[in-house]
Amino acid sequence: MQQNPTDSNGNHDVSQPNISFQSYMHGGMSSLICTFVTFPVYKTVFRQQLHSTLIREAVAQLYKEGLLKLYRGVVPPLLMKTLQGTILFGLQNTLLQQLSPCAELYFPRALLSSMAGLGTGVVESLFFTPFERVQCILQNSGNDHSLPTLRKIIGRMSSETLANGWYRAFLPTLTRNALGSSLYFGLKDPLSGWLREQEYSPIVSSFISGMISSFVISLPLYPLSVLVANMQAQVSGNNLGMRASWQQLWHKRQRSLKLLYRGGLLVILRSCISWGITTAIYDQLMKRSG
Repeated sequence: MQQNPTDSNGNHDVSQPNISFQSYMHGGMSSLICTFVTFPVYKTVFRQQLHSTLIREAVAQLYKEGLLKLYRGVVPPLLMKTLQGTILFGLQNTLLQQLSPCAELYFPRALLSSMAGLGTGVVESLFFTPFERVQCILQNSGNDHSLPTLRKIIGRMSSETLANGWYRAFLPTLTRNALGSSLYFGLKDPLSGWLREQEYSPIVSSFISGMISSFVISLPLYPLSVLVANMQAQVSGNNLGMRASWQQLWHKRQRSLKLLYRGGLLVILRSCISWGITTAIYDQLMKRSG
């Protein structure tokens, strides 16, 4: 089997159209696998972000609700993450392909990858914020009685303005996604290339680079994720803006970074493992799809 062309660092040459197409397909597949496997951990983290509970308390809540409710709300993130992976890897590859001919002589490849990731993050936010909104409402147990089904949630969101309905918390979501995508694509290939130079195998290099990139992203951006979760989970009461919502959250966490980062260790660990697996699967699929 003929291998895909690579650049001097061993990365895939995105100037080839077939590789750009494969990046969409393989990005979706790698994200699908990780989302299903790690959903219970994600739901535990979400409960911590929403209710500021300890890990054991969040786990106890989910255990009490039972196995059937454990995967309540899995369909929106499963669809969202699969589509997200498709667009994240595919669109970034496409944007990088468009940037490279005119800019690669003046800018390092890692910077171009980061710029393409930034643009991908913006598109990702526009497309996926409604999915995340529905997911947060479904996973908030306080909405079980008033909005027990996906159909009722869609009806409620459709009756609201875009800013209060489908696109609630859009600004912090945009900031988080754009910065996160930019950092991820700017870091993962240089890290993977350096690890291969240290004689790590390609799959281990991809896994570790994905983990490290995720850690660098998740640690500083975690408070934004907490803010997004709290804003999007609410469907009643005053629809506060980003600044007012942050002040309310900060007050609710007793102005303590320790309480704000409650659940952070688990979400960062989950993110590192997920992105390590996703990166390794994606790179291996791309390598074998000659």
